Amino acid sequence: MSDYDIIIIGAGIAGGSLAAFLPDNLNIALCEMEDMPGRHSTGRSAAFWSESYGGPLVEPLTSASGQFLMTPPKDFNEEGFLSNRGALHIGTKLDDGQRQKFLTAYEMSNFAYELVNKAQIETKISGLRGEWDIGIWEPNCRDINVAALHHSFLRQARKKQIDIKCNAELLKAIWKNGQWHVDIKGAHFTAKILVNAAGAWADNVAQNCGINPLSIRPYRRTMIELEVERQDDMPTPLILGLDGSFYFKDSGKNHIWLSPHDETASPPCDVSADEMDVAIAIDRFQKVVNWPIKKMVTKWAGLRSFAPDRLPIIGADKGNDHFFWLAGQGGFGIQTSPAIAALAARKLSEFIFGENRVDRMAQNIPIIDNIQYSPARF
Repeated sequence: MSDYDIIIIGAGIAGGSLAAFLPDNLNIALCEMEDMPGRHSTGRSAAFWSESYGGPLVEPLTSASGQFLMTPPKDFNEEGFLSNRGALHIGTKLDDGQRQKFLTAYEMSNFAYELVNKAQIETKISGLRGEWDIGIWEPNCRDINVAALHHSFLRQARKKQIDIKCNAELLKAIWKNGQWHVDIKGAHFTAKILVNAAGAWADNVAQNCGINPLSIRPYRRTMIELEVERQDDMPTPLILGLDGSFYFKDSGKNHIWLSPHDETASPPCDVSADEMDVAIAIDRFQKVVNWPIKKMVTKWAGLRSFAPDRLPIIGADKGNDHFFWLAGQGGFGIQTSPAIAALAARKLSEFIFGENRVDRMAQNIPIIDNIQYSPARF
């Protein structure tokens, strides 16, 4: 007899959403190595819901998550998690090749976007400097209330009597006699299935379980909040460089969240913003708009972890089908979390019960399965 049917390692957005969507009649532990869930990637996200973000093979997961994020079941959360924003991808004439790549990549997709010229760009952002004259407008891009979404997933998990254990780092796990023998910091448990939802630590967790790692690499992303001077109150959409070198959006009156869209390889750790990346971000920002910067309010960084092909990894390990991967969500893990969790919960319930028994909260989320998400591709 095992202590748990499933132990989930990692209580960020991936582990928390899966816990919320698994069937009620399972004994589950959700283990987080920090003193609170979501301290690293989830808690540091300036997340937005953009159907173009992550590439054409991620877009179906984002689109499938949209309705749940917009109008979740009332007993999951009284309000939706999305608010209107819009996204404007801009470039100079030198970036026309990047615009063509975007159009080619998404020519078979159904989400809304349109080409815009300089005059149209200037109706959406004030103070634009002269050379930004080509663009793509994504009207349906939304901001995500990340804290409320993550909290709601964890609240749903608690309603299901799931054990949420903080300060519970996985030290080692051994597969023996048909179950996992799991050493958690300060305790020992057994489980039928281990789920690896450890984000930047996913490969480390695999190795500590005797499972081959999948070359999941963490990368640092820098964010800065600036106070600027503006002569207008025009709402600013999410502004992204077509060349992938920056994005920014307003975060309140005369306040901007800015990133140089950096991806600097990092070990899994508690990262902080690098001064050079901060300087690069500000330099790029000042080449886009003429808004004087009054001060830098704060700066931070988080980790985004990618598989080699930059697609999520969802499914049983090819060497041990009682070890389940839920990792490699890169920078799109929050906007795709309902669809990814619904897919993972279905796969696990079918493995355990021989049929789909996901939580009713997830039953109306379209199931987007793709062999390219499977760990077997590595």
